Amino acid sequence: MRLISSVKLLKQLPTLHCYKANHDSLNIKRYFSILSSKNIIYHNTIKLSNVCLYSDDHKKQFVKKTEVLKDAFEHRKEQLKDTEHRIRQKGEKIIKDIKHQREVTGQIIRDRKDHIVKDILETKAKVKERFEEVVEKENIYTIPNVLCVTRIVMSPYLGYVILQDNYNLALGLLVFAGVTDMLDGWIARTWKGQSTKMGSFLDPMADKVLIATLFISLTWQNLIPLPLTMLIVARDVALVIAGFVIRYMSLPPPRTLSRYFDVTHATAQLEPTLISKVNTFIQLVLVGTALASPVFGFVDHPAMTALCGVTAASTVASAASYIISKNTYKFLKKKS
Repeated sequence: MRLISSVKLLKQLPTLHCYKANHDSLNIKRYFSILSSKNIIYHNTIKLSNVCLYSDDHKKQFVKKTEVLKDAFEHRKEQLKDTEHRIRQKGEKIIKDIKHQREVTGQIIRDRKDHIVKDILETKAKVKERFEEVVEKENIYTIPNVLCVTRIVMSPYLGYVILQDNYNLALGLLVFAGVTDMLDGWIARTWKGQSTKMGSFLDPMADKVLIATLFISLTWQNLIPLPLTMLIVARDVALVIAGFVIRYMSLPPPRTLSRYFDVTHATAQLEPTLISKVNTFIQLVLVGTALASPVFGFVDHPAMTALCGVTAASTVASAASYIISKNTYKFLKKKS
């Protein structure tokens, strides 16, 4: 019976010899499972040498494949690292480009914002200036202004009449000029809408043109001393120049010739001093007396000499008052 069992075991060994696997511990268990499933009964221990797990060729191929797989794995690992590095670099570059683009876009937006704000401010300033200009425009066609212009236009003719020794007509024209001077002031103070900023310059200018014309023509006729005439004309010229300077200083930009000579665009107001008003009255009395002296025959009267001295003193005091006083003129709006 033992012999028969051994023979049966030997018959099963070729089946085990042909069975191959990769892991020893697992294969041995499988071999014993196979033996158990085939109801193989043995009494002696089965030697592992009788079970051929690997042949030498298969072992070499396995080692070679293992090395190849290991090399491939390492190569693939390096490729993945390179790919990861490139992706990271590209991501950093993209982030950097996005930040740069954001900065550029932000700068463009800020520049455009500043440009828009600047345009708005400039437009606002122009609109404000235009509005102020419209507000400051006034009606210059008033009765007092017409009377002042009449005196200015009449002054050269009055001088011509004096040079022609027509003292009677000259005296009548002077009385008419004096009446217009009183009327324009009274109308401007009494009637609403007749007082203008232009009139504050036009009235004293008309008086100065008239007085200067009378003094020059009467001096030419040897009725008034030349030094006194030079003093009065010098003061009046200085006041006229000061008026042009005040006009320029009070005119807001843009300072163009058209706006400078636009008489409807009032920018300053003149307020004569009390001594200046007294001086104007004394000068009118002097030229009236000098003009009447040939008619009534009191040329070179001592009273004329005394009146000339008083006129000279009041003229100097009037010039000093314009220099000292700070309320002789005022700007109608703050300079821009």
